Amino acid sequence: MGGFLFWGCYYSWMKKSEILAKTVTFVQDRLKGEGTGHDWWHIERVLSNARAIMRTEKADRFVVDMALLLHDVGDRKVIHKPEDDYTIAERWLGKCEVPHDVAGRVMFIIRNMSFSASAGKRLEGAPKEFYIVQDADRLDALGAIGIARAFAFGGSRSRPLYDPSKKKQTFKTSEEYRKLNSSTIHHFHEKILHLQDLMNTKAAKRIAAKRHAYTEKYLEQFLKEWKGER
Repeated sequence: MGGFLFWGCYYSWMKKSEILAKTVTFVQDRLKGEGTGHDWWHIERVLSNARAIMRTEKADRFVVDMALLLHDVGDRKVIHKPEDDYTIAERWLGKCEVPHDVAGRVMFIIRNMSFSASAGKRLEGAPKEFYIVQDADRLDALGAIGIARAFAFGGSRSRPLYDPSKKKQTFKTSEEYRKLNSSTIHHFHEKILHLQDLMNTKAAKRIAAKRHAYTEKYLEQFLKEWKGER
């Protein structure tokens, strides 16, 4: 009996490894030439963030990895459409013969993890994997890399760096958030500077605090230079 159990666990591990390897290739191909800050290197970074978080948080690593690998393949910003297309990730999970219950857990994360999906609010009562994935992704929007990504995305949408004639916009729903069309500097105040308070795990909160502080210092320096101060 012990031998059969070992073989079953070994097969399961091999199958998961095979699926992950195929998914890496699939995602690299889907995100090739992506220029809004949601490219393959973003995926590599958020996977690294998740590893750091999971040193102290227990979770299903396969679910976390698959959700992070696939979370941007159907993102409206990546596919240049008005709405997200979740069927891209769903079809891939089906093609890989991921069990229905596991695929459902992955898709729950992908459908609900974004800032726009929650309109900047915390989702209560979600599985641990959801919080790890969400934190890992949001950490990449803070700090030096987060700043670079914000301006890369703003440039891809022809947004100005800053427009002092405009004010920070507010929103209450996902629809209102998606309609925001501010300058990149305004975007920091409308979204990015709120992320620190929305982190779920202790590890992410610790990392976010440092990156948030760096982002604030950058914005302070930006506005000084904008006003011509030396």
